[in-house]
Amino acid sequence: MSDFDRGSTRPAPAIVDMAVDAGLRSFMLGVYNKMAMGLVLSAALAFLTGTYPPVRDLMFTMQPGGRIGFSLIGWVVALAPLAIILFGMRRNASPRTASISYWAIVSLIGASLGTIVLRYTGSSIFSTLLITATSFGVLSLVGYTTKKDLSGFGSFLIMGLWGIIAAMVVGMFFPMPGLGLIINVLGVLIFAGLTAVDTQKLKMIYYQVGGDQAAMSVATSYGALNLYLDFINLFQFLLSMLGGRR
Repeated sequence: MSDFDRGSTRPAPAIVDMAVDAGLRSFMLGVYNKMAMGLVLSAALAFLTGTYPPVRDLMFTMQPGGRIGFSLIGWVVALAPLAIILFGMRRNASPRTASISYWAIVSLIGASLGTIVLRYTGSSIFSTLLITATSFGVLSLVGYTTKKDLSGFGSFLIMGLWGIIAAMVVGMFFPMPGLGLIINVLGVLIFAGLTAVDTQKLKMIYYQVGGDQAAMSVATSYGALNLYLDFINLFQFLLSMLGGRR
């Protein structure tokens, strides 16, 4: 970006700062809009798979004790997003590929979230969604405005996330009283922190890619996906603690 120095006065730095800020706001707005549309799509698909009998019976099974499980097709749908993230998303992806990956992932996750509609009451889902949205907004604002470098904190949170995954696997084979509550509390704290970290990371990415429109488009899709995953996981951990079961 050019810096026009007009001699006697020095307005250029302010003009440049304003342009950069406007560009950053536009970039972040694009990320949030894409994330919001992904959440709406996921909610619609979750409602469909959780309430429309032909799709519900194809995706889910009722296990002894009233537990909701996945059918074979349900497991494929639930695990497909992880496969796309691990094997289908690359830094040098084209804008089209990045966008397709984003919409495929949010659609598959949304379809698998029909279990939430089957397990929890509508009022608890709605109230938890409001709590999640409010918390997410505050935490994202913190990440956007703070001057403190959160990258080191982010590495610590990722280590904690791997710890939670390990604890969940152990809990599947060796149930322990109180483990579920501990996992839920830690999950809320970790994804609350990651919301702020990922928001700040998006600002850094914006400054790195500069005026490269293709890179900006890819960053918008991948940034929206990171924030979408933070929101969805924060919502699920809160719902596990606060939600009223059917």
